[in-house]
Amino acid sequence: MLGNLSKMKTELDAPVNYQLPLSDQLINLNPLIGQSIKLVYSGHITCIHCLKKTKKSFNQGYCYRCFRSLAQCDLCIMKPERCHYQQGTCRDSQWGDEFCMQPHFVYLANSSGVKVGITRHTQIPTRWIDQGAVQALPIFKVSSRYLSGLIEVIIAQHVSDRTSWQKMLKSKPEKVDLIAKRDELLSLCEPELNEIKQSAGENSIKLLADEKIIDLDFPIANYPIKVKSFNFDKQTEVSGVLEGIKGQYLLLDTGVLNIRKFTGYEIEFTTT
Repeated sequence: MLGNLSKMKTELDAPVNYQLPLSDQLINLNPLIGQSIKLVYSGHITCIHCLKKTKKSFNQGYCYRCFRSLAQCDLCIMKPERCHYQQGTCRDSQWGDEFCMQPHFVYLANSSGVKVGITRHTQIPTRWIDQGAVQALPIFKVSSRYLSGLIEVIIAQHVSDRTSWQKMLKSKPEKVDLIAKRDELLSLCEPELNEIKQSAGENSIKLLADEKIIDLDFPIANYPIKVKSFNFDKQTEVSGVLEGIKGQYLLLDTGVLNIRKFTGYEIEFTTT
């Protein structure tokens, strides 16, 4: 099959079910675990926004012009506490209405250890799957991305807000009592959280005190001992036995491949 890569489609199941999009085609990956696969890069990249050919991909799939001009490529996507919409300087207020001014969740997850994160209400549980989390617990529901970012920054003073992808891929982390961790963090952060509530209004922030921990399981036969990452910008062919899938990574016996990183790349996929 030949087509342009997109991030893998996922479905919460036991284990998570994965499909690899190649343009308008979908490849069911779970049945291929244990089989040899090969992905060959043609040298062509298509921007995921304007659909024009580009020699280089920026920000996981955009051409340089789109990367420089689109609101969804702005710094505040990575740092929502610096939201341009909130400051009145958003490049595309309509996009901001649809993406940023929507309910968001602040959550704890266990991927390479306990971390805090945020996601839109439409991205649960996709966000947790993409991060390779084996547990997740929503702790706040808020009215905007900006507010979720402010809360994340406060909690990140005490736990990480990042996933170590190498550590995440090497093994399955030990289970953690995320409810106990949530209560500990709420106690530590109480003064700062109260300030945000007073400023934003009680109705803008809801504590999700009754949420249960969500467990996630990934289709993995063997974890890699060493994490060697493939890069289509340096080699055109990736092949090996598919030994598992976690986050947005294919785990081969020869190395790992971050599918999301190469969104827009034209790939020929075969089983061998």
